[in-house]
Amino acid sequence: MAERLQTIAQHLAAGITNPGNVISEPTSAQANLPSPRSFKYTVESSLLSAEQRKFYEENGFLVIKKLVPSAKLDFYRKRFETICKEKLTIPLMTVMKDVAIETSEFVPGEKAVAKLQDFQNDDELFEYCTLPEVVDYVENIIGPEIVAIHTMFINKPPDPGNMTSRHPMHQDLHYFPFRPSDKIVCSWTAMQKVNRENGCLVVVPGSHKGALLPHVYPKWEGGVNKMYHGIQDFDPSQERVYLEMEEGDTVFFHPILIHGSGSNRTNGFRKSISCHYASSSCHTEDVTHTSQKVIADEVQELLKKRFGDAFDDAKFEFQDIWRIKSRAVKGKGFE
Repeated sequence: MAERLQTIAQHLAAGITNPGNVISEPTSAQANLPSPRSFKYTVESSLLSAEQRKFYEENGFLVIKKLVPSAKLDFYRKRFETICKEKLTIPLMTVMKDVAIETSEFVPGEKAVAKLQDFQNDDELFEYCTLPEVVDYVENIIGPEIVAIHTMFINKPPDPGNMTSRHPMHQDLHYFPFRPSDKIVCSWTAMQKVNRENGCLVVVPGSHKGALLPHVYPKWEGGVNKMYHGIQDFDPSQERVYLEMEEGDTVFFHPILIHGSGSNRTNGFRKSISCHYASSSCHTEDVTHTSQKVIADEVQELLKKRFGDAFDDAKFEFQDIWRIKSRAVKGKGFE
């Protein structure tokens, strides 16, 4: 394991020093590539090389350097600032504060907002989810019928010293009722340089081959942000890789991949934008009798507080909520 992680780290370093390079297995590994029939987590592709597919198959993630242009990221950054300052009402979008500043006296603006969640009804931010440079890679992982199921603009704040800006190690499938998991993928784009100082993503390579594990709120002294669930019995001794990235770099990863992010130990806000995609062939499952019940109950309770009797009268189930929040990107949407 240690030797493989060292190899991954070398590829990451090579990608950073060579803009446009794609993290992949070295050319010498071509002789050991699996046959096309043995690929499980990607589809036949004219975009991904065999080495890139092998890397994703083995590790559950793939970083593409300089994928999203700076001009696009500036556009999304300005839209975020406008939403924060003008308090625009976007249907179904949630504006989240970090637990450390939730009750503070911050003047309204981007410093008071840690995350925009579910921005799919804002056409300007949703443009990210439809960028051809992003969608092309998504299509080569889950296929041509693509639906955006979850969107986030993350504005990780400077940590006040109690480590609340961390995100516990988790699996994204914990939040979703969609199956099969292999037909779901996340794109996560760095909007600036991200590193261990400002809380880059950290992943456990190969963990996407495991099962969905039970999640709970971690017992952190400084408090935990809403819905920041973490793996209940996560083993901190598992070897991890820190994804240090440059502006525009984009990582695609599997929803069972164990990942999280560290605290932001700088004085600035660390920004990124992401979208989870699912194939429209996916179905939804009733999670009532699974470990996901804890998140299903929490989501429904929050929506009851937000929409009151209208939510109760509609009798929305957890699966219904996710379908309502989804938006077709390419091909047909969910039936």
